[in-house]
Amino acid sequence: MGLVVSAIVFLFAVAVVGAAARRLPQVSTVVYGGTASACALIALWAALRLAGGGPDATLVLPVGLPWIQAHLRADALSAVFLIVVNLGGITASLFGWGYERAHHESHGGSQDGPVLPLYPLFLAGMNMVLIAADAFTFLLSWEFMSLASWLLVLSTHRDPETPKAARLYIIMASFGTACLLLAFGVLATAHGDYSFAAIRAHAPAAGAAALVVVLILLGAGSKAGLVPLHVWLPLAHPAAPSHVSALMSGVMTKVAVYAMIRVLFDLLGEPEWWWGGVTMGFGALTAVMGVLYALMQDDVKRLLAYSTVENIGAIVIALGLALVFKAAHTPVIAALALAAALLHVVNHSLFKSLLFFAAGAMLTATGSRDLNRLGGLIHRMPTTAVLALIGAAAISALPPLNGFVGEWLLFQAILNAPALSEWSLKIEIAVVGAALALATALAGACFVRLYGIAFLGRPRSRAAGEAVEVGRAMRLGMAVPAVLCVVLGVLPTPLIRLFEPALEAGPFDGRAYQPWFWLAPTSAIGNSYNGLIMLVVIALLSVVLVLGIHRKASDRVRWSIPWGCGFDGPDPAAVTQYTASSFGQPIRRAFGSTVFRARDHVDMPVPGDTRPARLSVTWTDPAWVVVVEPLSRAVGWLAEKANRLQFLTIRRYLTLMFLALVVLLVMVAVTQR
Repeated sequence: MGLVVSAIVFLFAVAVVGAAARRLPQVSTVVYGGTASACALIALWAALRLAGGGPDATLVLPVGLPWIQAHLRADALSAVFLIVVNLGGITASLFGWGYERAHHESHGGSQDGPVLPLYPLFLAGMNMVLIAADAFTFLLSWEFMSLASWLLVLSTHRDPETPKAARLYIIMASFGTACLLLAFGVLATAHGDYSFAAIRAHAPAAGAAALVVVLILLGAGSKAGLVPLHVWLPLAHPAAPSHVSALMSGVMTKVAVYAMIRVLFDLLGEPEWWWGGVTMGFGALTAVMGVLYALMQDDVKRLLAYSTVENIGAIVIALGLALVFKAAHTPVIAALALAAALLHVVNHSLFKSLLFFAAGAMLTATGSRDLNRLGGLIHRMPTTAVLALIGAAAISALPPLNGFVGEWLLFQAILNAPALSEWSLKIEIAVVGAALALATALAGACFVRLYGIAFLGRPRSRAAGEAVEVGRAMRLGMAVPAVLCVVLGVLPTPLIRLFEPALEAGPFDGRAYQPWFWLAPTSAIGNSYNGLIMLVVIALLSVVLVLGIHRKASDRVRWSIPWGCGFDGPDPAAVTQYTASSFGQPIRRAFGSTVFRARDHVDMPVPGDTRPARLSVTWTDPAWVVVVEPLSRAVGWLAEKANRLQFLTIRRYLTLMFLALVVLLVMVAVTQR
């Protein structure tokens, strides 16, 4: 544990260097290189900790609350998420270094000045959350992580949309912290000890446990992006620099998942069946709504942010299944569902980071995030195009990539619903499975749209036509997660075996390890998965298809005007291509017209009018109408009323303080009775 704490302290030292010398041209190399080194050290320690087993690493520091100090502990669950956070930190640091250099060369000065001191602090905050072993240290680290990420969003304050994004983000972060504070307060009420060990030893009553479940879903769910608390993601993630967006979307949301697992599976004791039912319901709603949101976006980074909402929904579905099966005293199936959740946590951190890096590469090369101003980039940026294709295929759950393995394992857990005795849960799991299948299919359509519009066809703007490939550091930052997406798709079993100490029961039989290529869950109703065989079969079928086409194709030369896929003439203009809006129109009309009240508005000039025709699309996020706007009005009203407090006399201030003290004493007397 001393090694991990030393690495975190080193991240603080790197932040000091970044703040003191941020105007020097070499400081970005020092900051990003030092951050990557610290992250690599922590990730290596966590991997060795999981592989070697042994007791949990603990440490008590003489800071924090006087009577409990700061308790630090890294068990197997912490080690899993330490690997996820710090692997993301390594790749983001590599990409960020190249990203900063590219902006330095194109803009004649460093664009990452405000980012450099905050970037290592953000990673230090996430690591501190994962090793905190008491409520005070956990909440302090959580708030530190939130404030660092908020300031990183504000680093692009010259963008007119950034202040709104930062304001909403800090409001949602404060709301989440308040919910977590109340949750830990309820957990520690009976005994007054905020250490996790004491909380484990004193399981709360049924009513208190129910309140904690709701508060955790609200507090951690707002950070993860559960619907309807997702509203900050599509604003804050696009506003931040691309490598910071990758960390916020691919990594920080997993810290929120860690908070859910830590409380629901560890601190609360034995679960009730309805905990999992509620969690699955939120997960299914989040998965379907998230991908529908994404399908209507033309901004690449906003699309990816909404896609994160969908993937968080899939992870939360897996957590709900694990809670249900754990409550039903079927630990092997519960471990299978939890293994699916952890595997999808790793997978999403990889392919979502890769896709945000690709978005950053496109932004660097073209200066635009608008899909309708891209196109044809496969010819101008071939390496980025190949790597982005891997990310798009992985997030679409196509074999033999890692996204397919995670979804396959999750569906194996869903298929075990007949093992439950509650018919209401059986029906709910069937509905949740159908919703997950719908979300997966729509995700495929979403990323066909993204990749096809951005990389295929002809350039839709001059900037896209003049784009050039990004530098080596940025390409290497994309290549690392892309290679891991392929490796974990073909060889998922070693990773799951590494994570087994974090599970309460071994969900896999001996076939899972002999050889490494077989993934055969004990309870998967006879199903198994072999990524190597899948890869070989796909490769052979592709070769046979190519050879068959070339053998059957005629070698005669035929002269004719080719089919232009809707283009007008043999040399069509780029503006006649399908746009992102037109590609998504069928799905938008099928789903969005009712869910989001999406409407197409066509401005068609009359004959003789030389104005161009215009198509505009309007839609409404239900969460804004139902949750955000009423709360915003309520907060505004309360702020206006509370503003009168600053004009009171000293006598009235003293009266209010006396009344507050009386109320607190009454509350203490009631709770200690």
